[in-house]
Amino acid sequence: MKIAIVAIGRLARSPESDLVKTYAERGTQAGRSLGLGPVEVLEVESRKPGKAAQAEALIPHLADAHLIACDEHGAARPSRAFAEEIAALRDRGVRRLVFVIGGADGLDPALLARANGKLAFGPQTWPHALARAMLAEQVYRAVTILAGSPYHRD
Repeated sequence: MKIAIVAIGRLARSPESDLVKTYAERGTQAGRSLGLGPVEVLEVESRKPGKAAQAEALIPHLADAHLIACDEHGAARPSRAFAEEIAALRDRGVRRLVFVIGGADGLDPALLARANGKLAFGPQTWPHALARAMLAEQVYRAVTILAGSPYHRD
């Protein structure tokens, strides 16, 4: 199952962008033997401001995917439950899993309604650069949990 993190906006060269790249690469490498990956990160620019315009820019990247929207009203999941959810989707035959991160004002309601699930990073507010890094790390952590690696400790 291919895994993508699709986000509005481009990260400048930064420690956060380096973390996103590192964890996506690690997730790709560790996931091969599990039928997970590659893990890709797609940054999407909207030519117009606003959630509706951002949704329009995101939609072409969401085709034929099981969509999980990153949203403050979503469910926060423990790492092991997150890993089990990814494995269950893979085992059900989902070919492409996409996590989508909106702009500063969040995702358009129509796009949220289209999502198969919603994921929150807890009650705190996080900068978009850190949200991407945390999501990429959690995808990598999920892969290592599924592989039985000692990376994750309960």
